[in-house]
Amino acid sequence: MPMSDTDRAQRAVGPEGLGQDIAVAFDVGDLPGGLRGALEAVLMVVDQPIPALLLAAALEQPVEDVEATLRAMEAAYSADARGFTLRLVGGGWRIYSRSDYAPVVEKFLLDGQQAKLSQASLETLAVIAYRQPVPRSRVSAVRGVNVDGVVRTLLTRGLIEEVGQDEHSTATLYGTTEFFLERLGLNTLDDLPALAPYLPEVDALDELAEQGRW
Repeated sequence: MPMSDTDRAQRAVGPEGLGQDIAVAFDVGDLPGGLRGALEAVLMVVDQPIPALLLAAALEQPVEDVEATLRAMEAAYSADARGFTLRLVGGGWRIYSRSDYAPVVEKFLLDGQQAKLSQASLETLAVIAYRQPVPRSRVSAVRGVNVDGVVRTLLTRGLIEEVGQDEHSTATLYGTTEFFLERLGLNTLDDLPALAPYLPEVDALDELAEQGRW
C-alpha cells in the first residue's frame, strides 16, 4: 500500500531522498548553525526537491518555523549574490546553481575541468550509459558499493543528468547527456562500443536480473 504524505513525514531525509528511519536523537537548537544550518546540511545532500513538511518531520521542528527559515535563506542567498540559490520547485525545496552564473558553470564543465575520471567514475558512468534510465540504487547494486559521491561528480561534470522518476519507487532516474556523447565523439547512444571492455563484470547483470535485483 502506498505511503501517504503523513506517513512519509515520519521518515527522515537522507542522501537517497526519503526512506530512512530516524536513528539518532538530536536537538536542532544545540547545533552550531541552528535550524538554518540543519536545513542547509540536509538540502546539500538530497537529489530532489523536498517539501517543508518532510524537512520539518526529519528535523522535529514546527512546519511554520521551517518554512519561515527557508524563505529567509532564499532571500539571504539572493541578497548576498551567492553562486547558489534555494528554490521552491514542484512543492519542494532544493539548492540550485544560480542562473546568473550559468556561463561560469558552462566554461568549467566544457573547458576548465581537465582532471581524468577515476576508475570508480568510469565504471559508474558505464552502468548508467548502458542501463539508462536507471536509479542510483541499481547502479550501487551492480558495482557493489555506494555511488552517491560518484554520481554527484558525474552530475557536476555534466556527463549525466536526472531524467525522471521510477513510477514504482519514485527514485530519481539518471541518464547520460549530450555532453557525454560529445566527449566520446558519438552521434547517438547506439554508437556506444561493446560493453564488455568497460564493465568486465557485465555477466553479473544477468544474475542480478534473475534474482530480481536488476
